[in-house]
Amino acid sequence: MHQVIGIRFRKTGKIYYFCPSGLDVQVGQTVIVETARGVEHGYVVLEERTVDSDDVVLPLKKVVRLATPEDDNHVAENVDLAQQAQTVCKEKITEHKLNMKLVSAEYTFDRNKLLFYFTADGRVDFRMLVKDLASIFRTRVELRQIGVRDEAKILGGIGPCGLVLCCSTFLGDFEPVSIKMAKDQNLSLNPAKISGLCGRLMCCLKYENDEYEQAKKELPDIGEKIYTEEGRGKVSGLNMLERLVQVELEEPERTLEFSLEELIGQGAVTS
Repeated sequence: MHQVIGIRFRKTGKIYYFCPSGLDVQVGQTVIVETARGVEHGYVVLEERTVDSDDVVLPLKKVVRLATPEDDNHVAENVDLAQQAQTVCKEKITEHKLNMKLVSAEYTFDRNKLLFYFTADGRVDFRMLVKDLASIFRTRVELRQIGVRDEAKILGGIGPCGLVLCCSTFLGDFEPVSIKMAKDQNLSLNPAKISGLCGRLMCCLKYENDEYEQAKKELPDIGEKIYTEEGRGKVSGLNMLERLVQVELEEPERTLEFSLEELIGQGAVTS
C-alpha cells in the first residue's frame, strides 16, 4: 500500500500518482515534482489516499515542494515561449517540405527540453528539422508523432452535440470504442453521424454501452417468438433504456408494447 496524491500536467491530461513526501497538499494547489523527464510543474487533482501497489508505477516519484508564485509565472513564460517556438517550427517544416502537421509545442519546466507534437499519415524523416531547431533554441528538441484523437484533445472544439469536446474538457484517457457499440444502441452506422471531429468513433458511444449490454442480456431478441397475456407473438422492437418490448401478436394481428416486468411476470422471458 502507498500514500499518494493525483497530479495532472495538463488540464485534461492523464492523472499520475506521486508520493506527497509528508507535505500537506490540497486539491487545486500547484506543486513541483520529480518525473522521468526531469522536474515538472503539476496541478493536484486528487487528495491524498492509499492505493495498492498494483495501481502505481514503482518506484513512486516524489513531490519536491509546493509551487511558488514565481514557479507559476515561470510556467506562464514557458507557454509564451512555446507558442513562439511553434511559429518557428511551422516555418522550418515548410522550408524542409515535410508532410506533417504541427499541433503544439511545449517546454519542460526547467526548459531543458522543447517538445513538438505533430500528426502525419506515415513516418516522417525529421532529423534535419531537429538539428535546425536545436541550433535555434539551444536546448534539447524532441518531436513526437501523435494520433488524431490526441490532436483533438489538444486543440479542442465543438462536437456534434453542440458541446465542447469531452476529450478536451474532462476525459483523462481514451477508452476503446467499437462499431459494435453503435449497433447495440441502434444508432445509424453512417460514419458522418457517429464520428467526432477527430474522424474516429465518438467517445460518448462508450458512456451508455454497459447499460445497453445489460439490457441485451435481460430482453428477448428481435424476431424471437414469445407468449404474452394477449397471446403468442414475435418481438418486433426494443426500447433498451426503458426495458420495453414491442410484440407483433398473431391473433388478432396487432402490435402491443410490454414492459420487461410484465413479460417476466407472465413467464414470457426469464431475467
